[in-house]
Amino acid sequence: MTGDLRIPDPPGEPLRNAVSRRIGALPPVSPIGVGYWRTVGDDDTNRGALEAAFGLCERGEALLVDNADVYGLDWGGSHFGACEEALGRLLSRDSTLRDRIVLVGKGGIIPGVPYDSSPDWIVRAVEDSLGRLRVDHLDAWLVHRPDHFTHPADVAAAMSSLRQRGLVAEFGVSNHTVAQVRALQQHLGFPLACVQPEFSPASLDAMRDGSLDWCCETGATPLAWSPLAGGRLADGGDAPPALLEALDAIAAREGATRAAVAVAFVLAHPSLPVALVGSQDPGRIAALAAARHVRLDRSDVYRIVQASDGRPLP
Repeated sequence: MTGDLRIPDPPGEPLRNAVSRRIGALPPVSPIGVGYWRTVGDDDTNRGALEAAFGLCERGEALLVDNADVYGLDWGGSHFGACEEALGRLLSRDSTLRDRIVLVGKGGIIPGVPYDSSPDWIVRAVEDSLGRLRVDHLDAWLVHRPDHFTHPADVAAAMSSLRQRGLVAEFGVSNHTVAQVRALQQHLGFPLACVQPEFSPASLDAMRDGSLDWCCETGATPLAWSPLAGGRLADGGDAPPALLEALDAIAAREGATRAAVAVAFVLAHPSLPVALVGSQDPGRIAALAAARHVRLDRSDVYRIVQASDGRPLP
C-alpha cells in the first residue's frame, strides 16, 4: 500500500481569547482581573496598583477585583480582614471606584477551625465583609474552600437568603471538585456563576479534572487563581527550566514578557477564564495588558503543556 504520508502543515489558527468575560448577569469584565491577597501597603501604594489595573480594561469593561476575608493573615498582613479593610478605605475615599469594578468576595476559611460553611457563618461572613469593604452589596461571593461537614443544601439556603436580601448578586465556589460543585448546584434555584480553580502553565489540573469542562458545559466562568504560579513564571524561581524556555521562546517572538505569555495561555482556554493576577507593581501590571494580544496557536499551547508535564503527550 502506498500513499502520501506527509504530515500537513498546521494551519496556525490563533487561540487568543481577548474578549470580555461575563460573570452571570454582571457587567462585562476584562479577562485579566486582580487578586487582592497581597495588598498590605499604604493606601497610596494600593491606589497606584489599582489604577494600573484599570489599564487592563478596554472600553465597556469593568475590572474584576477578587478579595477574601482571610486575606491579610499572610503576605505581610496583620490580621483577618485586613485586605478587605484596605480596599474599603479606597472605595470610601473615591465613590467613583465602585462603579468601575466587579467586586468578588470569598469566605469560609477560619484559622484554627479551619472551614465553616454553615448557614449562620456564611451570612455573618458576608455581612462582616460588607462592613469592612464599606459597600452595600457584593457582585459575587464564593465559598473559599469546601466544608465537608456542611450539607450543600444548607450552603444553598444561605446563598439564596443573601441573594433575596440583595447583599450578593451572583455566587460561586473556590477550590471545589466538580462533584462538590454539582452537589451544591442541585440544591440552588439559580445557576452558579463562577468557580475559582488554580490554573497556570505550571498547574494544569483544572484542565484535566473536569473543572474547566464543567464551565464549558454550564457557561460558568472560571476565575483562575495564581496564573503566574505565585510569581514563579514571572521571576523564574522554582519553575521547570523547559517550561521557562518554552514561554521565553514565545515571548521573544511576540515581543512580550514571559508573564504575559503565561497569562495568555490561561486566557486561551475555551472556557474563557479570568486570570487573577496578584502583583502590586504598577509596571508589571501594565505589562500584562499585552497578554490580550499574544498570538498563540495549538502548537504553542501544546508545547507549553508538554514542557510543564516534562514528557510528550500520548
